[in-house]
Amino acid sequence: MIGFFKKLFGGGEDRDPAAVAVAKTKSESVAPRAGGEIAGQNDGATRHVIIGAGPAGVSGAETIRKADPSASVTLIGGEPEPPYSRMAIPYVLTGLIGEEGTYLRKDDDHYDSAAITYIQSRVESIDAAARSVQLSGGDSANYDKLLIATGASPVAPPIDGLNQPGVHHCWTLDDARKIVSLADEGANVVLMGAGFIGCIILEALAERKVNLTVVEAEDRMVPRMMNETAGNMLKQWCENKGVSVLTSTRVTKLEAGAGDQDTITVDLDNGAQIPAHLVVVATGVASNIGFTESAGLKTGTGIVVDNEMRSSDPNVFAAGDCAEGPDFSTGGWQVHAIQPTAVDHGRIAGLNMVGQAAKYKGSLNMNVLDTLGLISASFGNWEGVTDGESAEVVDAENFRYMRLEFDGDKLIGALSLGRTDHVGAIRGLIQSDQGLGVWKDRLMADPHRFMEAYVARSQM
Repeated sequence: MIGFFKKLFGGGEDRDPAAVAVAKTKSESVAPRAGGEIAGQNDGATRHVIIGAGPAGVSGAETIRKADPSASVTLIGGEPEPPYSRMAIPYVLTGLIGEEGTYLRKDDDHYDSAAITYIQSRVESIDAAARSVQLSGGDSANYDKLLIATGASPVAPPIDGLNQPGVHHCWTLDDARKIVSLADEGANVVLMGAGFIGCIILEALAERKVNLTVVEAEDRMVPRMMNETAGNMLKQWCENKGVSVLTSTRVTKLEAGAGDQDTITVDLDNGAQIPAHLVVVATGVASNIGFTESAGLKTGTGIVVDNEMRSSDPNVFAAGDCAEGPDFSTGGWQVHAIQPTAVDHGRIAGLNMVGQAAKYKGSLNMNVLDTLGLISASFGNWEGVTDGESAEVVDAENFRYMRLEFDGDKLIGALSLGRTDHVGAIRGLIQSDQGLGVWKDRLMADPHRFMEAYVARSQM
C-alpha cells in the first residue's frame, strides 16, 4: 500500500529541460492584484489559462509547457495552498504524511522553474466573447485557450443542524485540520455516507482509534461500486474490525448534544439517537460548473466535452471531475471522478490546446478501495447488461468474491473483493474490447482464471 501511495503522490514528473531552458524569467505564485489584467499576459505569447490546480489542471499546465515552451501558462487555484491531491488527505488524518505530502509537486520552485504562473484566487465568471475570466477582487485573466479543471465539491444533504460546530466535510486540507483537532482516540464520531469517498474516510478515522459509527442511506456499502453481496460482505468486515455500520438508515437531524465532549446528537429515521463529538459528512459530490453559466457552455452533470476534451466553445476545454467526457464502456458521456482519469483528461486537453491532435478513447468506470485491509474493486459495466451473462464465486467466510459480466463473449465488467494480485488484468481484458473465444466458457466456470485469460489473449 505504501508503494502504491508513493506512486500516486510521491514524485511528480521529470522536468522537461527545454521548458526550463526557455524560461528566462521565472513565473511567480502570486495573489491577484486589485483590478486589471494579471501579470505576465501581455508579452505576445499564446495565452493558456487553466482554472483549477488539482491533478487535471496541473497535468494540463505541464503538458502545455512541455509541448510549447514559448506559451504563456497561467494556473489558477481557488485555495490558499500549493496544488495538492484530495486523494492524499486521508493519509494526513492518519499521520502517515504531513500536509506537504499531499502536494502534487514536491519542489518549492517547481512551477517557477517550469514558467507556470500560479495564482491563488477564485474565478467568478467567464466572458467567452472577450476570452477573459473574472477573478475575485476584480482581476481578470485573458486567454486564447482556456482549460476548466475545477473538480467537484461536497453535496450537503437537506438536514437541519449541519452548520453547527463539530460538523465537517473531508474535502480540503482545511477540513482535514479541523477533523484532526476533534478525532481523538476514543472520541464518538459519526460518518454520514459509506460510498467510495466515505470508505476512504472510514479507514482514516478508524486508524485514529475513534469510536466510529457509519450511517448509510442505501441498503449496502459503496452502492455505486458494489452489488448487494459484495457490499454486505464489506459491511461485515468493517463490523468485525469494530466499526458500527448502519445501512438503510438516514440521519434526520443534528441537534446540540447534552454532554461536555459529545456536543452533537445525531437523530436517525429509526428513532435512535447517537451522541457525537464529531460528524463527518460524505454524502456525495457535484461538479463545480456553476460559474460557467455566463459562458453558455453545454453542460449535463458536468461540462460536456468531445474526445479532444473540447467543450461546445472551441476555445474552451474541460478536464477532471467537472468534465462529462467519453465513457469507454457505454459509448456515452459521464463524469468519472477518479484521479487517473483527471490526469489523462488534463494531458489530452493540453495537447489539443497547443494544436497537437490527441484523441481520448474514453474512461473506464473503475474504483479500487482498501477498507481496513480488505481490497475491493469494480470495473466497467459491473452491473451487467440486458441479455448478458455473469459468473460469480462467493467465499463469505474468507471475504473473497469475484463476479464477471459478459456481453456475448466479451468481458465488460467485474467485481472483486479480497484479491490484491493481478486485478489490473481485469481492466486490460475489458479495455481490449476483444472476444474471449474459448476463454469465455472457462471464465464462466471459474472467474478466478482471469489472469490466464489475459495472458492468452495478449499472445493472440
